[in-house]
Amino acid sequence: MAIRDLIPWRRSSRELERPRYGDPFSRFQDEMNRLFDDFFQGVAPRRSDWTRELGQFEPSVNIHESEKEVRISAEIPGMDQKDIEVELTEGGLSIRGEKKLEHEEEKDGYRTVERSYGSFQRHIPLPPELDTEKANAEYKNGVLNVTVPKRPEAESKKKKIEVKSS
Repeated sequence: MAIRDLIPWRRSSRELERPRYGDPFSRFQDEMNRLFDDFFQGVAPRRSDWTRELGQFEPSVNIHESEKEVRISAEIPGMDQKDIEVELTEGGLSIRGEKKLEHEEEKDGYRTVERSYGSFQRHIPLPPELDTEKANAEYKNGVLNVTVPKRPEAESKKKKIEVKSS
């Protein structure tokens, strides 16, 4: 086997499809690659799909850092404030929640009961220079906003580096 055989971007697509007859291990590798490619073609679910099937979801999170604070906003629609848990540690911010929905209806001699459960957990790493004692969290209209101010000494640790051209 030549070194150029190990570099996939140097080989043409025709060369990639052609079976190699000399080495049985290479042929076996080619067949296994083709088998997995055919099997997973358009079938592999995205991570969000299988977490949703397991009763979990991942809320969308936006992080904005300014000179004075870090603001985190998470979209968590359809939940009550009491079902959301926010924990701030030196390592970062953890957001957890669980949604339980139960609907019962009796109509025309039939009774229907629908139950829905879902949970999520998200951990966001944060810089160590934050003042965790002055953190603030607010939940409104399905959006959780967490604001954590930076310590005053964090600004003094910054050093501007001059960029030179060569």
